[in-house]
Amino acid sequence: MAEIKIIFFDIDGTLVDPATRQIPESTREALRKLHRRGILLCVATGRPPASLPDFSGLPFDVFSTFNGSLCYTDTETIYANPISRKDVDQVLRNAAALGRPVSVAVRHRLAANGVDQDLADYYHLADLELAADADFDDACKEPIYQIMLGSREEDHAAILRGTQNLKIAISWDRAVDVIPADSGKGTAIAQILAHFGLDASQALAFGDSYNDLDMLRAVGTGVAMGNAAQALKDIASDVCGHVSEDGIYNYCLSHGLI
Repeated sequence: MAEIKIIFFDIDGTLVDPATRQIPESTREALRKLHRRGILLCVATGRPPASLPDFSGLPFDVFSTFNGSLCYTDTETIYANPISRKDVDQVLRNAAALGRPVSVAVRHRLAANGVDQDLADYYHLADLELAADADFDDACKEPIYQIMLGSREEDHAAILRGTQNLKIAISWDRAVDVIPADSGKGTAIAQILAHFGLDASQALAFGDSYNDLDMLRAVGTGVAMGNAAQALKDIASDVCGHVSEDGIYNYCLSHGLI
């Protein structure tokens, strides 16, 4: 393994234990020790900035949100890639034809035009409550980085029908994130590495779900959690322990990172 200068962390199922909805104390300790070693720490998530967990006391340097469509530090935006207005309108029409409400993600909030059980449960995974927003149309006038809606795999083609530059990112089997086709966690990592003048060989990433596939491929060392989807384990450089069993801490310790 090359000398690691930056590490990317997915949130749900990686940093956050789904069973407790908390970041394990061992993971918190690993993050603090990594940062003291001078390693840059980056969140890489499908979540919008408004629904990030409480990272108080954790020294994250970079945030890659909306599945890589918006990347920033505390002081600057590194990369921003919103969905085109034409594609937003088309997805709204497609969702309506499917009888599905949607939630649009702008930089500082989410706004939904209705409620169904799949979308409500998707919100709940991030400890959010879903409600129809009276100002949904106003939110749609802002740059939209991601559109979320409940769906099944057989609906994916219909969701994207007639769009020009979109793709689907999946982290859960009952809903999707619709993002620009030229976004994704792998694209974001390339932008962040270029910003800091780093090579992919100096980067490591931890992930557990399908939307982490291109992230693990974009770094020199891609580590799948023990609780990860099998597709992720199949392409990973390595597999660490389960999120609830100190997986990140033990991996970092055994590989001399802390």
